[in-house]
Amino acid sequence: MFSYVKKLFKSTSILNPFSKINILAKVGVKCLKTFIDNNFREKIIPIEGSVVYSDLYFGVEHSGIYIGNNEISNIVIDKFAESSVKKSSPEEFTDKSYLYKKIYVSCNSKGAVGNKDVSNGAIAHLGERGFYGLIFNNCHEFSEKCVEYSKNNYSFDNLFKLKDVNETWERTIKNLKLKSQKKLGATKWKLWDWKNQSEVEKEEEPDLGQIEKFWKNIVLNEENIKVLRDELASCNEYMNEISDENIPKEAINLLTVFKEYLETVDKKYREVEKFIKVTGCGYSYSEFLNIGEDFLALVKEMEKNQKIKEVIKRLGKNYISNEKKLKPKVLKRNNNEILGIYKSDDLARLLPSELTNFESEELEYLFYSKFFEKSLLTYEIVSKEHKYNSKEKKEYINLENKGPVIVCLDTSGSMNGMPILKARALLLSISKILEKENRSLYIIIFGDKGEIKELNISNESEINQILPFLNSGFNGGTDFETPLEKAIDIIKNLKDYNKADILMITDGLCELSDKFIRKLEQTKSTLGINIYTIICNKDSINDRYSDEVINL
Repeated sequence: MFSYVKKLFKSTSILNPFSKINILAKVGVKCLKTFIDNNFREKIIPIEGSVVYSDLYFGVEHSGIYIGNNEISNIVIDKFAESSVKKSSPEEFTDKSYLYKKIYVSCNSKGAVGNKDVSNGAIAHLGERGFYGLIFNNCHEFSEKCVEYSKNNYSFDNLFKLKDVNETWERTIKNLKLKSQKKLGATKWKLWDWKNQSEVEKEEEPDLGQIEKFWKNIVLNEENIKVLRDELASCNEYMNEISDENIPKEAINLLTVFKEYLETVDKKYREVEKFIKVTGCGYSYSEFLNIGEDFLALVKEMEKNQKIKEVIKRLGKNYISNEKKLKPKVLKRNNNEILGIYKSDDLARLLPSELTNFESEELEYLFYSKFFEKSLLTYEIVSKEHKYNSKEKKEYINLENKGPVIVCLDTSGSMNGMPILKARALLLSISKILEKENRSLYIIIFGDKGEIKELNISNESEINQILPFLNSGFNGGTDFETPLEKAIDIIKNLKDYNKADILMITDGLCELSDKFIRKLEQTKSTLGINIYTIICNKDSINDRYSDEVINL
């Protein structure tokens, strides 16, 4: 459980004013439980053989066995990873608690429950030493072993059963409670007023607003939902435990509202679970509401649209611009001009990197091997008399890293409905492959003339910004010149975007002036840019500026 909590801490920004170690004790069921237990429930004095535990921090408790005379037999760590069974006073037992310094006692509806055999067993273990670990030989395992000394076996057919825990790495307090229920008849857990105060200090009522804010703003992912569902199960168990007690309605209402918070968030997670798994995007409950997307339709489009899969395959396995850039666009070459790089055994045109292998004693045989296999990297040089023959089989080597992608997305009114759904599905699919290959994504959404907004996705943590950004479209007219000019400006001036190509995503054509097209063609030739237009409807469209048009 505690491992999930640590991940949850990393995925929410609502950490102040609470420390990371006890935040869920302030916004989880434990804070409500402590408030109700301390203010409205009967206080208990343990009897010999009672199981007792204290909250250290969220998800971690310390347990032991009460042996009488205000003493508890429990495991105490006295050296690194070493421990011994010792007698502790209540104050010593709660010494390591970061929370409430309170001790819970195994009870039934009549009061504390225990067993003399359990107490005698716990006393018999005093002085034993051993390795202490979270997995084996921890305090809960010791307490369970002692509880097993009881010869009793209780059965509660009509009792709400505690949620059994599928143990992963830690013996939990829930397992100890299950064992105590079976061997001691423990159906409740109440506080021990071990300080012998005539009037226990009152706990402040938890802030439901802060609790709601926390749970509705955590990132919805598998780890956090497990924590949430464990909290929900604990809330249900506790409400059943106190159902026969005289607890004020206002206090019960706190639990009811808390339960509704968790159920609301859990319901939203179930609705968007497939979207989260397919896209890897983790938004909070509040963010999902604000986005207002049809997430199931989006996932369906990403999974079923074969055209989207084809585009993504080309982007991932053989980036569109590099393939084009390695092929010459001009057939005739000047004297001794480098055309490209290919594999051969031509020693006169070796790349410097291959000569380095030849000069190294360790790599010299590798050089000879590549020479005989005609796989040395060499320049291809052509004279002005030679024309490149496209049928010649040359194995060109792409030495450049795959570049980023600049997407220009049409958000005019005509894109509403299926076109924008396809566009968003394509963009999310593109972001996944670029994330995997550590490549940047620059998104420009546009509408009418002069209407553009920009989002630069340079790392994994920024991918969640895509859907909220796409919702800020223009829903008006269409102008292609503004986004194309901006994309070219990015390629010219933004570091690491010199190898980028442009994907124009739209639902149709937009007239470009002859002057702009001439300027665009000249810029494409100078910078080596390729423009690919993705059409988000069924119409087959050709234009005067794209290197290729693809219909989704």
